Amino acid sequence: MPDQVCCVCGDPGVSMIGRRWFCEKHFQSAKRERPHTWRTSILLVVGLVVFVGIVYALDLVLKPALTGTGLILAGVLLALVPAFIWLVFFYFQDRLEPEPKGYILGVFLLGAILASAVGIPLVDNFFHVSNWIFTDTAATILGSILVVGFIQEFLKYAAVRYSVYPSAEFDEATDGVIYATAAGLGYATVLNIQFVIANGGVALGSSVIRMVVVALAQASFAGITGYFLGRAKFEKKAWWWMPAGLTLAAVGNGLFNWLRGIIVQRGISLTAASTNPWWGLVLAAVVAIITLGMILWLIRRNIRTALAEK
Repeated sequence: MPDQVCCVCGDPGVSMIGRRWFCEKHFQSAKRERPHTWRTSILLVVGLVVFVGIVYALDLVLKPALTGTGLILAGVLLALVPAFIWLVFFYFQDRLEPEPKGYILGVFLLGAILASAVGIPLVDNFFHVSNWIFTDTAATILGSILVVGFIQEFLKYAAVRYSVYPSAEFDEATDGVIYATAAGLGYATVLNIQFVIANGGVALGSSVIRMVVVALAQASFAGITGYFLGRAKFEKKAWWWMPAGLTLAAVGNGLFNWLRGIIVQRGISLTAASTNPWWGLVLAAVVAIITLGMILWLIRRNIRTALAEK
């Protein structure tokens, strides 16, 4: 059969999963489960929460008197830390089942470049989102999903789909989650740096919470897109598969930002309004654990189902 070739490398196919052929090498990769990815996800959430606690405590105790350029530089440094934490955890967890580190870093940088060159200009300068998104609840929800959510999730998708996706290094469904998470963290890093610069520096203690929330949210919803990308490469899916995945990620992104605004601005007090960024962090951590955990469980289930049907 002319199409009986490996969907990863083009060599003759010997086994099939999800109606796609694989050579022996990539068949073994495609059916492999990678428990280290789940561990990395948990460590990322825990590590970021610990990072917030340390910075917040140091800010309370030391009360650094930073102004001007020093304050901006400190804020930019903090904005880079969430991505650094993930890369460190990924590096140590990935030693037994390595991904090319250059590919991971490249996708991270591509996500950052697309955020800076396309995403932020579209949201801020073309749609002028800040001028109307908070006018009422409907505008907030629809704007967060249809404008902000779709722009961010499509660009994270593009960072993977048009770079590492066609390569032989993208050889199992879990890779979609890994590379998309890297793109999401690249996007989050630029958002956080933009926030610091636009405000001429930030209060370190409270702003580090916002930075971690942004990183967790962007990574989580990028993971949804990565799940759909991974299955699209290794299974023959209908034309609507990827649009559905992008829509799900964009809806999750938009609803998260809307709900986070309610929780942070109003708190959960029954007696009075309050502003408490810690509740935004709790929400982001819970969403990240549930979302990434569900994605990885689905990948594992899909692999087992496909092998059982062989």
